[in-house]
Amino acid sequence: MKRAYLPWLAIALGGIACIVAWRVDAAALLAAYLAAWWCVTGMLLGGLANVWLHNLTGGEWGEAIRAPLLRNAQWMWLAALLFLPVLFGAAHLYPWAAHGDAGARWQSALTAPAFKHAWLSPAFFIARSVIYLLAWCALARLSMQPGLRRARLFSAFALIAYGFTVSLAAIDWIMSLMPLWYSSVFGLLAGTTQMLAGMALAIVIAVRRGTPPALLRDLGNLLLMYVMTWAYLSFVQFLIIWAENLPHEIGWYLARVRDGWLGMAQMLALLMFFVPLLLLLSRRFKQTPPLLGALAAGICVMSLLHAWWLVLPSVAQPRHGWMAPAFPPLIVLGGFVWLAAMRSRGEAMEDVAATTPEKSHV
Repeated sequence: MKRAYLPWLAIALGGIACIVAWRVDAAALLAAYLAAWWCVTGMLLGGLANVWLHNLTGGEWGEAIRAPLLRNAQWMWLAALLFLPVLFGAAHLYPWAAHGDAGARWQSALTAPAFKHAWLSPAFFIARSVIYLLAWCALARLSMQPGLRRARLFSAFALIAYGFTVSLAAIDWIMSLMPLWYSSVFGLLAGTTQMLAGMALAIVIAVRRGTPPALLRDLGNLLLMYVMTWAYLSFVQFLIIWAENLPHEIGWYLARVRDGWLGMAQMLALLMFFVPLLLLLSRRFKQTPPLLGALAAGICVMSLLHAWWLVLPSVAQPRHGWMAPAFPPLIVLGGFVWLAAMRSRGEAMEDVAATTPEKSHV
């Protein structure tokens, strides 16, 4: 069988698996889809945020990853369209959006009902989601315009808009899976995780494109910074909530220390923090392309596991956890990232339109 038919075969088999999984547990299927979508879209947005950061700070490190990250951002419109299953299936996924008595019970359990009832209403939820997606598509589109590619004022505005929208999106799409739980650092942690994943994907592409070791060392230092920031925010959130020991807050973590989720949390701590921290402290390691590329690829995989850990314990029953690695939209979304990476790899190291400094009137 020719290789050209393999993606279509995967999609067909995936479609059949989706139908079976939907009949078994629609909520678990949508949760697995949301986790995969959040991971992949986070890589696109996080990579774009790193481009904006480079526009503000300067440095040679950004020239090695600017072109592929901007090309990857061209897929933002597709990511926005792929969110439609979550919007259409919100009643199956979010308890406050459920029809009938189930949704009424959750609405009555919410604190500050005047605010939360208005915020967690299906119509307002869909409207906000559309605004977030349109904003990200617009930012991605504007970031590729010749007059704005390196504009500092635009980049500052884009980072502010990104931080605001991704924080609200994390609250709406991830936190509200357990409507009684809340965390003031959750939005900042979501943005940091995306920028970490975006930098990891950028390093994978940079290594495949033959980036000089000196620039890889700079990228490795930035990756170390993101790893440490992610670990710090994750630990602070856990420490404050666990120390307070309030029922409506601690319930989120209790769901993640049962049924094998504690093992995944320990794996994330080990492979997304301790191992990268120790390895990235070595100058020689950061200047060895195969080693740095392998570590960055491992962090990309850990980002998917982290998305599963954020989403699935809030929704899926343990016996339906097989849907996360096995169901087909994950294959489609993984192929989406692979296609973007391969397209970037196939082009020249220097992208004149994206890397040549331009005069900006902003």
